[in-house]
Amino acid sequence: MLGFLLRLLPFWVREPLLIAVGSVLGVRIMYLAVRDHDRVAAGLGVVFLVFTAIRVHTVVRALRARRSPSPAAPEDEAAVDAAAQAQAQAQPQLQAQPQPQPPLQAQPQDQAGTEPRPIPETPEKEHNAWAQAVAAVAVFGAIAAVLWAAPRFMPSEDNSPRPASCSDGEHEELPKAYKKTPQPVTGEELCKALNRPDLAELLGTPGETATTASGTSNTAPLTDGKVAQPEAEVAFDTYTVNVSATYNKMSTDQYVKLMKFGNERDIKTLTVLGRPAVLSSDHTMKIEINLGSDGSGGSGGPVGQGPLARTLSVAFERDDRGGYYDITVWSTSGALPDDSALLGIAEKVLPTLHGRAVR
Repeated sequence: MLGFLLRLLPFWVREPLLIAVGSVLGVRIMYLAVRDHDRVAAGLGVVFLVFTAIRVHTVVRALRARRSPSPAAPEDEAAVDAAAQAQAQAQPQLQAQPQPQPPLQAQPQDQAGTEPRPIPETPEKEHNAWAQAVAAVAVFGAIAAVLWAAPRFMPSEDNSPRPASCSDGEHEELPKAYKKTPQPVTGEELCKALNRPDLAELLGTPGETATTASGTSNTAPLTDGKVAQPEAEVAFDTYTVNVSATYNKMSTDQYVKLMKFGNERDIKTLTVLGRPAVLSSDHTMKIEINLGSDGSGGSGGPVGQGPLARTLSVAFERDDRGGYYDITVWSTSGALPDDSALLGIAEKVLPTLHGRAVR
């Protein structure tokens, strides 16, 4: 389509436009090629510069042709003289015939031999070179303005990073504890429920995109694989959110008493979605692993104290007969969002889960 439009332009508008575009693109691509040491870009820049040089040569030849006189007039005079000589040699032969041609027929021949050729029509008046140059610059400026304004008014390809998606765990074999648990959720289901488009906004960091999202169907530690504990985790540049479900018989009151014997602090009981809930804070664990760059093999360092995390635990049911969800948020910088962020996540995520989560 662009090539068709360029062919419609006059010569003295199209060629300066191609020269301007080719020279700008060629010089820019060559600059980037030299800066980045890119041979492919250098070859492409050479192509643009050669194309521009060809267009310049074409314009120079056209200018020289316009300035030099046309040799068509001498050729026309020579043709007229040759026709006159041929007519003069043919006249004696016509007179030797028994029945000469009537004078009326010879006259047109004489006239044809001696009559000058019709004068060609006067060529059209040449266009003003300055006006054509101004038109070329105007067209080039209009195209540049359209290219500059197009991204603002036309949909363009979105090159922004896409949010992470949860892995497909349909073929994952669940532990035996899940078969003995009534209507348990899986790590994949937790991941899909947590990885919401508005999760970053709920955390108070709108505009961020999830970098990782995963879900696992594990069992609770120290239970010999008898208690199902699926979990999911979604990470952003600022915060990381983890949601887990523990299918045991521990009520929220019992859980609060257990927290008081541990290192949890800032314990606060409340009600979320009509269910008993508790807020608490505790440090995460920090594990350093040395991969052994010298070829000696990897080794694990001591387990240290990681950044502080804030957790909201919500009972499965209103009557609190056992089992709970944990929603934990932390960041590598140690900063934490307001507790309202945890409450907002619970109110958005937990109602989307099936089974015991909706009772």
